[in-house]
Amino acid sequence: MKIAMIIVRSLMGALFVFGAIMFFFVPYKQPALTGDLKTFMEGLTASGYLLKLIKGTELVCGLALLIGRFVPLAIVILCPIIINIVFVHALLMPAQLPVAIALLLGDLFVAYCYRENYKGLLAAK
Repeated sequence: MKIAMIIVRSLMGALFVFGAIMFFFVPYKQPALTGDLKTFMEGLTASGYLLKLIKGTELVCGLALLIGRFVPLAIVILCPIIINIVFVHALLMPAQLPVAIALLLGDLFVAYCYRENYKGLLAAK
């Protein structure tokens, strides 16, 4: 189970780090978007900060997953981002939904492996 967790954690970390590096450091032409997805992405871009904040968070948390430090915190921070990724793919890009679901399952698996760290967070006081 520990080896599987390390593999899943590393793959998720690599995915987030690669995506953030491609956003910040490698100028690439984004494929032409259409319809509601185009409107959604234009809104994120028009805010001026939101897309940069999301990608910066993905970079920091992805590095934490790759290094293996602060993993429970990184998983908690990435959870809303991953849920948004799933909804965007489910509603705006259904062809890419399996990748988003795999990412969500990976997040839940790593969170399950670190479930002892969340006991204080989930305790009703």
